[in-house]
Amino acid sequence: MTAKTVIITGSSRGIGKAIAEEFAKTGANIVLNGRSAISDELKQHIKELGANQVHAFTGDVSDYEVAGQLIKETKEVFGRVDVLVNNAGITQDNLLVRMTPEQFKQTLDVNLVGTFNTTQHVAKLMLKQRSGCILNISSVVGSVGNAGQANYAASKAGVVGLTKSTAKELASRGITVNALAPGFVESDMTSILKEDVKKQILTQIPLKRLGATEEIAQAAVFLSKQHYITGQVLHIDGGMVMNG
Repeated sequence: MTAKTVIITGSSRGIGKAIAEEFAKTGANIVLNGRSAISDELKQHIKELGANQVHAFTGDVSDYEVAGQLIKETKEVFGRVDVLVNNAGITQDNLLVRMTPEQFKQTLDVNLVGTFNTTQHVAKLMLKQRSGCILNISSVVGSVGNAGQANYAASKAGVVGLTKSTAKELASRGITVNALAPGFVESDMTSILKEDVKKQILTQIPLKRLGATEEIAQAAVFLSKQHYITGQVLHIDGGMVMNG
C-alpha cells in the first residue's frame, strides 16, 4: 500500500477515523473527509502513524457535485485513486409510525445516495486505471433489520445491493467492490447505552462482546489487498447474523 491513495469518507471520528489510522500504518496517501473541517490535530496524527501524505477535503458527499469534486481533487493532488472507502453515514432512529419523511429521506441520502455518488465518480477514474478497490460500509441491520431503524436498515440493505451490482459491472477491469457489515461496535453511540440495554445486546452476540473500531479497520485493509475477492459482504459482528 506504500504511496497508494486511499479516500475515506466520514473519517473525522469513529469507524472512519480508525480505518484512516489503519491505512496510514501501511504508508498510503490518506484523504480524509467530513462535513466539517478536518482538524490539524487529526491530520498530524494520521501523518505520524506513517501516512505518506495526508490531504483533507471538507464536503457532504450526499451532494453529487461535492462527491465529484472530492474525486477530482484527489486525482489532482495524487494522480490516482487506489481505494475508496464509503463510510460516511448518519442515523435518525425512530419507530416506523413516528418516523418523518425527512428522517427517512435524509438517512438514505447520506448513507445510500452518498455511496452511489462517490462510487460513480471514482468508477470512471478506476476504469481508466484498470485497477482499484471500493469498500462500502454497510451494517448487520441491513441484513436482519432492527426495530426503530427502518430508514437506517433500508439504506444499509441498499448499500449491499449497490455493492453486488457494481462489483459485477467493474470486475472485467480488475476493480473489486466489497462491503463490510459491522455489528455493535464500541463507539460514542454505544457508550451512552444503559447497562440493561447493553446486556440485552450481548445476548444476541455469540462472542459476548462489542466489536472494536480497529477490527473493522483491519478488515478494510485486508480486503483492499485482495484481488480475487469481490461482490462480498463481510459481517464483522461477533456471530450476530449467524443467529439470525
